[in-house]
Amino acid sequence: MIVKWLRESQSASVLLLLVRLYLGYSWLTSGFGKITEGFDASGFLKGALAKAAGEHPAVQAWWESFIKGFALPNVELFNFLVPWGEFLVGLGLIVGLFTTAAAFFGLVMNFSFLLSGTVSTNPQMVLLTIFVAVAGYNAGRYGLDRYVIPRLREKMKKPKKA
Repeated sequence: MIVKWLRESQSASVLLLLVRLYLGYSWLTSGFGKITEGFDASGFLKGALAKAAGEHPAVQAWWESFIKGFALPNVELFNFLVPWGEFLVGLGLIVGLFTTAAAFFGLVMNFSFLLSGTVSTNPQMVLLTIFVAVAGYNAGRYGLDRYVIPRLREKMKKPKKA
């Protein structure tokens, strides 16, 4: 029942617009700050590793292995991906362009932060983003998705010429 409302109701799309704007602003400003002021993920990653120790670690062993084996050796990649990912997710949510994809990538980043032992506003953002992701196209009804998605669907339906 709630899924149907999220996906089809005009009132849900208005409410989701407000949620999108809030989430988008949060992501956009966070990413913009990292882009303009510089960002180095190595401190965050080393902090996550420190949370993997002790009797009740906040970071699971498999995530610790990922950080040690992939993230830290490729920290320059993460120094690029995190700020630009945050900025682009925020932009996508604000303008309502590829809203579902922006929500998905926002969830990926939020879960990465949570898995690294950082709580902050991430649980709240995950919860709100789930509503946007479940709503799909309706979450971007009042945005650029209203124009872009129907054109993409039409383009995908056209038969290919020989």
